[in-house]
Amino acid sequence: MTDPAFDFPGKIVRATLLKRYKRFLADCRLDDGTLVTAHCPNSGTMSTCWEEGCEAALTDHGETDRKLRYTLEMTKIGRGWVGVNTMWPNKVTAVALEAGVVPGIGAFETLRREVAYGKNSRIDILLEGKKGRTWVEVKNTTLKDGAVVRFPDAVTERGLKHLHELESMVKVGDRAVLVFFVNRADVEIMSSAPAIDPDYAKALVKARRNGVELVALSTRRTLSGITVTGTLPIDLDR
Repeated sequence: MTDPAFDFPGKIVRATLLKRYKRFLADCRLDDGTLVTAHCPNSGTMSTCWEEGCEAALTDHGETDRKLRYTLEMTKIGRGWVGVNTMWPNKVTAVALEAGVVPGIGAFETLRREVAYGKNSRIDILLEGKKGRTWVEVKNTTLKDGAVVRFPDAVTERGLKHLHELESMVKVGDRAVLVFFVNRADVEIMSSAPAIDPDYAKALVKARRNGVELVALSTRRTLSGITVTGTLPIDLDR
């Protein structure tokens, strides 16, 4: 089986990232010298994901009714691309699940996305089959700390709520899987970030002890798209 891939839906152009501001805006200079403002589809801190003057990859949507013609897809830190478009991790994870390459996930009959559950929550992916239901939550993971990639990169009350919701699914007899989508290739191991969000770090240990399964998907990015390449080890003591 070949590694499952997800192709970017549009033309990719190279640029230099000059500034990120107001969370969703990024000023860039295209290779021909044109200055553009791109949509930055990432509400996080993007800590360790960019620096002024780094190389970037943008989707060029062409002449459309969009307010911004370009979307920031990736940045190059060191020698590798880092995915910053948080629209894709859920979709790529679904591709990997359908290809049967997510460890521990057996056969299923249906895959649904954004299904309501718990207390005013929506699960990213719900798998259903003869063996029951598997609830899959996906977290974009990019915070680099040496060879370790950590989650989260900021205090996350929403992430804490999701952990509790997954635990509640285990209690009723379903499976619950938390997928850390590692959106960079220059790391070797995944862990939590107790220095940033100690409550989440403690809750993650508790959730795994209570039956929530953890998977860190490793991925590779090119100017064509994103490929799932396997998994990284998870060490919550790091």
